[in-house]
Amino acid sequence: MNFSDSFFKRVEDKTSVNKNSILSLAKKLQGDNMKDENKLREVIRDLSKMTGKNVSKEQEEKIINAVINDRVPNNIDKMI
Repeated sequence: MNFSDSFFKRVEDKTSVNKNSILSLAKKLQGDNMKDENKLREVIRDLSKMTGKNVSKEQEEKIINAVINDRVPNNIDKMI
């Protein structure tokens, strides 16, 4: 999936997380890492720190279950 610079700009405007940080996090989730709960928790916590948003244990579990069970929308760019 290719994202345009405008996508990264919209994300940065909403979250204050820059393109390089996003790409760095994405690299952590390549291949089978999308099914690795520990790696997902690490990325969620990294994002939480970067954005200054608290993610409760319950929210973390919901995110992990959605990713592991392939319930993440394909059109993420439309959500931003």
